[in-house]
Amino acid sequence: MGNRFKGRTAFITGGSRGIGREIAEQFAREGANVAIIDVDQEALNKAEEELKGDGYSVYTKVASVTEREEIESSMNEVYESFGSLDILINNAGVLRDNLLFKMTDEDWITVMDVHLKGAFLASRAAQQYMTKEQYGRIINISSTSALGNRGQANYSTAKAGLQGLTKTLAIELGKFGITANAVAPGFIETEMTKTTAERIGVPFEELVKSRVNTIPVGRSGKPKDIANAVLFFADEQSSFVSGQVLYIAGGPKN
Repeated sequence: MGNRFKGRTAFITGGSRGIGREIAEQFAREGANVAIIDVDQEALNKAEEELKGDGYSVYTKVASVTEREEIESSMNEVYESFGSLDILINNAGVLRDNLLFKMTDEDWITVMDVHLKGAFLASRAAQQYMTKEQYGRIINISSTSALGNRGQANYSTAKAGLQGLTKTLAIELGKFGITANAVAPGFIETEMTKTTAERIGVPFEELVKSRVNTIPVGRSGKPKDIANAVLFFADEQSSFVSGQVLYIAGGPKN
C-alpha cells in the first residue's frame, strides 16, 4: 500500500467488475478516494463491500454513463463527499458483436452510446471541477480493436473514436493542468472476453490458448496490466504526457 494518490479522488465508470474493478482497487491501494458508478447493482454492492472491508474510502452509485443528469449528480456528490475530483477513468463499455450484415441498428447505437456518448458526458462534467483546480487526469479505455476487428464494426469504431476524443481533450484542456490519455488493451482475461468466447462458440480456455500463441510475450493480459498503465497516466509526475494512446497487448500494435 502506497500514498501516490493520497488526497486525490478517482472517478471510475463501469468500475464494479473486470478492468474497472482492478483500476479502482489499485487507486485505493495508493491512497486515493475512489468513486465507482455502474449499472450493475449486484456487482457494485460486492465491489463496495470488498473495498470498504479493506478499509478504503469508497463512493458507489448505480448510474448510467448515457444519462447526463445521472453523471452530473454523481460527480457533484463525489465532489461534495471528498472535496475534489482529480482523475476520471472512462471505462464503462458493452459488447454487441456481430458481422456487419447481421448487426442491428440497436447493436450499433448501444455501443456508441455507452462508449462515446458516455465518455463525452463524463469528460465534460469532470472538466468543470478540474479546470477550477487547475489539475486533472482523464484516462479513456480504448482497445486494440480500434485498429479493426472482425465482428466488431461498432466496438472498433467506438474505440477509435475514443482515441480521437482523447487527443482533442489533451489539446483543449492542457492549459488548465489537465492531461488526457488512452490505454488500449489487447487480449485481457475478463468477463467480457468470456462473453466473446461464448459468442464464437469455443471454451474460454481454448480462446485464451489460441490468443496467447499470437502474443509476443507469451501470456494473456490480466486486469492489473491495464491498471498499472492507467496509474502511470494518472500520476502527478506524468504531467508532460498527454494525448497519447498506449497499447497494452504484450507486443507492438500499429
